[in-house]
Amino acid sequence: MIAKNQSTVIEFILLGLTDNPNLQLWLFQLFLLVYMTTLAGNILLIVAVRTDNHLHNPMYFFLINLSFLDICYTSIIVPKMLLNIVFSTKTILYTGCILQVYFYLFMGETECILLGFMAYDRYVSICNPLHYNAIMNRVSCTRRVGLSWMAGGSIATFDIYFVCNLKFCGHITINHFFCEAPSLHQLSCGDIFVDNIVTLVGGSILLLISLCLILFSYINISLVIVKLPSRRYKAFSTCISHLIVVTIFYGTAIFMYMRPRYSDTEVTDKMVSMFYTIFTPMVNPLIYSLRNKDVQKALGHLGRCKLC
Repeated sequence: MIAKNQSTVIEFILLGLTDNPNLQLWLFQLFLLVYMTTLAGNILLIVAVRTDNHLHNPMYFFLINLSFLDICYTSIIVPKMLLNIVFSTKTILYTGCILQVYFYLFMGETECILLGFMAYDRYVSICNPLHYNAIMNRVSCTRRVGLSWMAGGSIATFDIYFVCNLKFCGHITINHFFCEAPSLHQLSCGDIFVDNIVTLVGGSILLLISLCLILFSYINISLVIVKLPSRRYKAFSTCISHLIVVTIFYGTAIFMYMRPRYSDTEVTDKMVSMFYTIFTPMVNPLIYSLRNKDVQKALGHLGRCKLC
């Protein structure tokens, strides 16, 4: 298990959130409830949109892809964490750790790009309503979603190359509840200057491109809404849910990946990571459904159909 380089490391030890045995049962129940709520909320949202013909438009097409991403995102982390709590093994195979890092990056980077396209959809809908059907047709929307997945996968593949070449020199204890690239960088005993630069630059470019698209969209939306006093709230209400999700996602991503790394940030990193990997996928469908009457109607119709 103890090795001089990454090629002979068999497994890592995940310390988890706490080593207090009195909290283990409570944590297991909490995260199991959150995970089941996440699955139920996102699956219900997907089914409601798919079964309601009134929701077959680009905005909801992007939304069900976001829900699917959230299901994958949390499923990469939570099941393994729950198993480690139940069996007190706190271990993960090297291959499993690398796969966890890869798919975590894959889903996160795909979601980053998808949120940008969702903002662009709102921009076209409000600023160019007469050309909306031509610009945001089924083919173009499918291409944008496909581009999000392809770009996310490509960037994650590039990032994981550097993670796979980290040297650990016998250090196999990860002070985290899942395998995350910054934690593995801190664990490495080799020179990680280039790795940190690549991660910082790559993450900055991805966030900057997507964030610029979001800012461009909402600045133009704001300018149009100011000129529409009678329809101001109705027009802006379709954007509020997306703005909340964007703020949560980008706020935590920038905090985690765009700041200098210090040795005393483990506890903070765990709390922030827990927020956006476990709780955010749970609240996203709630944010969209609570503020959207069309989704509420679709969910109500779905519930009535199940009772029939």
